[in-house]
Amino acid sequence: MKEVLYDKTVNRAIGVRVIDATTKESIDFFAKVIFLNASTIATAAILLNSTSDHFSKGLGNSSDQVGRNLMDHSVLAGAEGEYDGFYDKYYSGRNPGSIYIPRFRNINERTKRKDFLRGYGFQGKAYREGWRDLYAKMEGFGETYKNAIVEPKNWKIRIQAWGETLPYATNRIQLHPTEKDQWGLPLVKINFEYHENEKAMKKDMVVSAKEMLEKAGFKNIITFSYDLAGGSAIHEMGTARMGRDAKTSVLNEFNQMHDVKNVFITDGSCMTSSANQHPSLTYMALTARACDFASNELKKGNL
Repeated sequence: MKEVLYDKTVNRAIGVRVIDATTKESIDFFAKVIFLNASTIATAAILLNSTSDHFSKGLGNSSDQVGRNLMDHSVLAGAEGEYDGFYDKYYSGRNPGSIYIPRFRNINERTKRKDFLRGYGFQGKAYREGWRDLYAKMEGFGETYKNAIVEPKNWKIRIQAWGETLPYATNRIQLHPTEKDQWGLPLVKINFEYHENEKAMKKDMVVSAKEMLEKAGFKNIITFSYDLAGGSAIHEMGTARMGRDAKTSVLNEFNQMHDVKNVFITDGSCMTSSANQHPSLTYMALTARACDFASNELKKGNL
């Protein structure tokens, strides 16, 4: 998709322009209401590319917030330990279900931290060492190989955190002023970094994970914390955020664009902060609410 088409005489979006992937022909489609959900980075890029005399910085970008506040979860910090027991549990249950430990930092005065805002949750899983489905990486073949993969080894558990990332105006996407892709669309420039709040939170992820496993009776505990680039969690969000003030946000509480009332965005772009949970169910709930609102507004003649 190339851009959203805007008619300043009615202050409405009238359709979208797409580019055929094969022929590279531009094709216009028209509609009364538009839901733009191309995913966070692509949605912002489309808005920034939808320029006109009225919106020189991109459609609905009077606040200059389109493309800003890019977020992704901070991940892969935690601990792993061995459990001395359950050695007879080798014929079933080799791959137990996952566990989830909800956020427990900064939820009340007792859990308030001085070194970082917000918090994180743990995802984890127990497994019998050597029995994960990674046989292709094990050495040997024939009888020796078969015996190796059925030999019971120690039980282990691994927990790793997913942390909230705060919105920062400097974490943003922009369109390259000159370089374009094969369809003639501007390339996307991404500027993203984790700030001190996320770094301090990640340190606590490791400390708390180790403490939990120690108190639960696990042995030979090792901790880990990987310095991953943004985008590693694949939970990009925040580039067209919701808010009540049109001067500081792009969408209202119904995911409706402040500047252009018949455009709605319910993908990750709308998020105001990343929280620490997987966000897809939230997008689904926001979409259902926005669709209900848009349908009622359309029936009233407001769109």
